[in-house]
Amino acid sequence: MCKSSSSSQQRRECPCIVNHHKLLDDLISLDIEEGRMEVPVKQEEEELTAEEKRKIERKLKKERKKKEKQLLNEAGALVEKVKPQQSSAKDLALKYLMRWSKKHKDWRFQKTRQTWLLKHMYDCDKMSDKHFTALLNYLDGLKGNAREVTIQKAEALMEDLETTDGSTEDSPAKIERIRQVLQILS
Repeated sequence: MCKSSSSSQQRRECPCIVNHHKLLDDLISLDIEEGRMEVPVKQEEEELTAEEKRKIERKLKKERKKKEKQLLNEAGALVEKVKPQQSSAKDLALKYLMRWSKKHKDWRFQKTRQTWLLKHMYDCDKMSDKHFTALLNYLDGLKGNAREVTIQKAEALMEDLETTDGSTEDSPAKIERIRQVLQILS
């Protein structure tokens, strides 16, 4: 490094640093063209600061990734990013319910899980009979506004299904579930 530079302003303008950067840029571009991704060890590089070395390493990494992506595109291979499979809201809510039914120490109330359960409790496709039985026990302890709203919705659904004369396939099962919910909550 140039010994005459004392401030960062002077350091940026110092011909030694400018020459270092030009030399390194040339070495990096040559290195990438040749397929090597290592920084060649030269006498001038020994004088680089840790920050400058990090910048060079980041630049090399970025160029390497760009080159790899270009090679994959040329080869016709599609790059797919694999995302970890996340649990669905259904799975999370049903696990929450089963954890509650077994009275594990790690069970905690979760409003979003309860909301999903209350919203989908009449749907036989989303909630099996086994889970519905556990839900009936869960509903027995339901308190406050959630209890009142659940009763109101169940009564409204019962009236609606009775007026349509059971025109859908799942109506008998749905009516039975509504009846059980009303019985538990009333």
